[in-house]
Amino acid sequence: MTDTVTNNLKKLVILGGGTAGTMAANKLRKVLDKTEWHITVVDQDNRHIYQPGLLLMPFGVYQPDELVKEREHLFHKNIDVVLGEIDRVDAETNRVVLLNGRELTYDFLIIATGTSPRPDQTPGMDGAEWHKSIFDFFTLEGSLALREKLATWEGGKLVVHITEMPIKCPVAPLEFSFLADAFFEEKGMRDKVSITYVTPLEGAFTKPVASEYLGDMLENRHIAVEPDFMIESIDDERKVLISMDEREVPFDLLVTIPLNMGADYIARSGLGNELNYVPVDKQTLLSRKYDNVFAIGDASDIPASKAGSVAHFSIDLFADNFVDHVNGRQMTELFDGHANCFIESGHGKGLLIDFNYDTEPLPGTYPLAGIGPFSLLKETRINHWGKLGFRWAYWHMLLPGRPMPVSSLMSMAGKHQPTLTK
Repeated sequence: MTDTVTNNLKKLVILGGGTAGTMAANKLRKVLDKTEWHITVVDQDNRHIYQPGLLLMPFGVYQPDELVKEREHLFHKNIDVVLGEIDRVDAETNRVVLLNGRELTYDFLIIATGTSPRPDQTPGMDGAEWHKSIFDFFTLEGSLALREKLATWEGGKLVVHITEMPIKCPVAPLEFSFLADAFFEEKGMRDKVSITYVTPLEGAFTKPVASEYLGDMLENRHIAVEPDFMIESIDDERKVLISMDEREVPFDLLVTIPLNMGADYIARSGLGNELNYVPVDKQTLLSRKYDNVFAIGDASDIPASKAGSVAHFSIDLFADNFVDHVNGRQMTELFDGHANCFIESGHGKGLLIDFNYDTEPLPGTYPLAGIGPFSLLKETRINHWGKLGFRWAYWHMLLPGRPMPVSSLMSMAGKHQPTLTK
């Protein structure tokens, strides 16, 4: 498409071609008139990673080529893909400036550059022991390095650690703990490994019902919990975590979730909070400062899990809202913070949790009351297969913007409030 033609069109620029950005681009391309709108997606590289698989790759479930596809092939026709790093956004003049000097003007901007682990923000984390005895699994490189380590590790003190919330998929470190327990048991060396779960939270999860269920699972697997641990630094020579209140947790192998932050260009552009997340209305995802800027997926500051399901459910509603907004109409498809997450628990079983802004994860069945087929807060084999089967749905239904057979808004159907015992 020539500049002459695009200059006559309204310009939508989407920053980020991950889960949220890809879904939004493909859904909006279907509903925005091609003779009126030009859509451009900007990303720093051409590599789209299926991030839920990174948790499983250290345990041999996936190979890298099953988790990575070329980004440009995931978009519908008539969507331009620009590869380049973003220097800044000038929201006052409606411009995006790339590090190579290229400028993109826009009428509307969608920020979808997600969140990333930042080991550099914790003293000692990314030092001499990084990817030797200290690992992450939210990057392809970290997950591969951890797989190699686990294949030959002979045992000792395994520590699974969360630096600070929010993080991508808040249940992922719990999943890793359960999977590690099963992995070492199946290798016949569980008695040679002590596992400690170190968290800044008061318990296993942020909400009391799920925290009790998941805490019991940790206890039954003899996984120790070190709660309320606000990390100050890591002494990588002595191999200890040090908290703000001077507690120490020693490790031989540390699997850590570093501080998660939004992209640095958001700070340079004056668009974010202290963690580089863009403040938005939690129901419409519209910027609180600029009427032509939205932030979606992990890039926003909404009080919901930074998980793929949140991107999915919110963007199912977002496309209609966007059309209404650009045409001067009130946005009526209000997002309720709906999220659900499969939790691998080892030995071919898993759980499912389903919740939103106002309702915590509860036991029951999903998506159909009494039928399921998935069980909430209960270990089943079908939950495990649901998690593995989602990879196909992700590539072939979710990213192309096809409808999924579940409601975008949370339903209480099939859920019940249990009596807590602790």
